[in-house]
Amino acid sequence: MEDVLDVYTRPYDPQRPLVCMDESPKQLVGEARAAVPTAPGRAARYDYEYVRKGVANVFLFFEPLAGQRRVKVTERRTRIEWAAGGRELVDQVHPEAEKIVLVMDQLNTHSAASLYEAFPPAEANPNPARPKPRPSAAITASAAPSALPKNTSARFTGCAIR
Repeated sequence: MEDVLDVYTRPYDPQRPLVCMDESPKQLVGEARAAVPTAPGRAARYDYEYVRKGVANVFLFFEPLAGQRRVKVTERRTRIEWAAGGRELVDQVHPEAEKIVLVMDQLNTHSAASLYEAFPPAEANPNPARPKPRPSAAITASAAPSALPKNTSARFTGCAIR
């Protein structure tokens, strides 16, 4: 745990941004009846009954040192969606970053196996010599950006919190 806490004390470095990531399923609901409209001296009234409209997953990518938040909504919470969120972080949000330090929980989808399930092996790990994630430690990729293909997840690495 101290490894993770040490990450938060680092100064902000745009070449090595700190990104905290979590996700949460959210139930989608609709109104079963129309609300009773407002009247002078009375607020609108809503019925407690609702219509279930499924579930969505909300990914939150938070950069505490930069004061930035990004939200990504997906239909499901699978390895593919998690890997796609990581790729978006690497390719679109921080394309110039040398390394991205990702702090996340140890959910079953948060693993290198998810990258291999979502992408071809050359994209999931174009540099086999780079460090592999280990629990409760800040992990960063060791490859130089110039050595990586443009659309790659090689710089998408992280640390886990128990």
